[in-house]
Order: sequence, then C-alpha cells, then structure tokens
Amino acid sequence: MDEGKYDESIKLLREAQKLDPDDINYPYELAYAYYAKKDYKKAKKYLEGILDHKDINDRVYQMLGNTYDNMGDSEKAIETYEAGIKLFPKSGNLYLEMGVMQMGKDDFNRALYYWEKGIEVAPGFSSNYYWAAKIYCSSTEEVWGMIYGEIFMNLERNSRRTAEISKLLYDTYKSEITFSGDTSVSVSFSQNATINIDDLKDPGKFKLPFGVGAYEPTLSLAVISVKTIDIHTLDKIRSTFVDNYFSMGLDKNYPNVLFSYQKKLKEAGHLEAYNHWILMKGDEDAFDNWQAENKEKWDNFVLWFSENGLKLNDGNKFYRGQY
Repeated sequence: MDEGKYDESIKLLREAQKLDPDDINYPYELAYAYYAKKDYKKAKKYLEGILDHKDINDRVYQMLGNTYDNMGDSEKAIETYEAGIKLFPKSGNLYLEMGVMQMGKDDFNRALYYWEKGIEVAPGFSSNYYWAAKIYCSSTEEVWGMIYGEIFMNLERNSRRTAEISKLLYDTYKSEITFSGDTSVSVSFSQNATINIDDLKDPGKFKLPFGVGAYEPTLSLAVISVKTIDIHTLDKIRSTFVDNYFSMGLDKNYPNVLFSYQKKLKEAGHLEAYNHWILMKGDEDAFDNWQAENKEKWDNFVLWFSENGLKLNDGNKFYRGQY
C-alpha cells in the first residue's frame, strides 16, 4: 500500500480478513486504502462498522472524522473527534484534528486551546507543538512559540516541518530582538502583563507572568554582550540565558523541561552544536561554515544527541498552563 497500489492492497486485505474476521486491523486498513483513493463513502462504511469493536482505538475516530470532513460535513467531523476524545482523553491526534477544524474557522484561540490540551495530555506527540508554535510566533506572545517550536524540533528532528520551525525560530529572534544605536536594545516576546488579583493575597505564591517576568528579563541580560543578531551571537545569547535562568533561581518558580535539557546539553559540552542545529535553517551558509570548521564538535554532538534526546512524559513535560 505504501507504493500506492491500493486496488491490489484491497484485494489482499479482503482475503486476509477471511482468515481472521475479528481483527480490527483489516477493516481499518481497508478504510485507509479507500481513504487514500479518495473513495470516502467506502472508507466511511468500514470505519463506522468498527465503532463498536472491542479493540477500537483513537485512530479510527481520527480517520472517520477526516472522512466526514472530506465529504463536506465538518460538523459531523467535529462530533466524531469529540466522541473519540471522550473515549480516549489522552489522544494527542484527536486534539490535533479539533484544533485544525477551529483554525479552518479562523478561531485561532480555540485552535490553540485544543493544541495545548493535546500537548498537556500527550506530551510526546509532536504535531500539536508544531501548530501551536506557528500560531504563537505570529502573535504578540512569541515566547510560547519559541518554547513549543524548540520542543517540536526535538521530537521531530529531520522533517520538512523541522526545517520550517528552525527558520521560524531564527526569524522570530531576529524580529523581536532589535538594536537602536550602540547602547539600546529591545526584547519583545510577550505583552501579557496580566496579574491575578487573588495571587496578591499571598505574597509567597505571587509571581509575575512568565513572559514579561522571567523570559524577557533573562533574555535581555543575555543580549547585553552582543551588537547584532546572527546564528553565532544567538548561540552566545542562548548559552548565557541558560546560565542566568538557573543562577537567578527562576527554575524554582518557573520549572521548564526545555531549559533543564539545555542545561544538560551545556554540562555535556554540546550546547553550541545544539544551538546551531536548532537555528540552522535561519542562515544555512553560516551553519555550513561553522559545521565545516567544527567537524569533531558536531560529530560528537550528533552521537550524544542520538542517545540523549529530550524525554517527555506525564511527569516531565511543558505546557503553558503550568505557569
């Protein structure tokens, strides 16, 4: 089927199904074949036929919802995704689809709600980070896009989308860190300065919004020593940011799995290579030159990175609602 031979695959699947008619995989794969052929009516028939199967999974609801959407029934698609979420509340892909449906209505806040809920319940599923990063980096709250985007790159390392987000992160740094004259620098990744009045009642629990109270001040301190923004100075900025974040104790009020991972990278001696990888698509020529001049450093990083990736699970994750 991977070669696009759908009719041949359908014939083989039907024969196999006769040998084990209770196996949910056969009707699911038949539905997938018809879906790939754009024969949505037949795909729908197979998927609806296994909704009560004892081995039902979230992928059935996802494909059935997509089938309804492709048939022009977006409301039925949404109903299907919602029904799936009730059965599979930790399904990152169903929250992904709900977000995509809201984006289709230009309701970006609602789309973000679903994507961030997907990030919360399924921290190892990459696509929700991808979409959340794209939306936040085009808003006034770029801070969340920077974090979600980098986490996405760690989860999905070598795809077209990885390259897209690499460039997005680089371009966002370039647009939101600006210099005027020799002594003035502006850092603008958040405009949310809203404070919860209830928090003021307990000074011990009070903390400023993360973007303006932690991220921007720490980044501003890191920018002081540079006069321009490029892939090399961004490496220096990001390295100083990690040092300051932990030396200032910000990790106590704002624990962050990504910054903890960057600290681990620095302690292992690989943060410079990692930073260049994260930002490589922003200036490919500069990256290529750096890589050629630092072959051993790069090779050592790649080896370490392949065995020491960012591990995300229910006990080790990041989503905006934590703050």
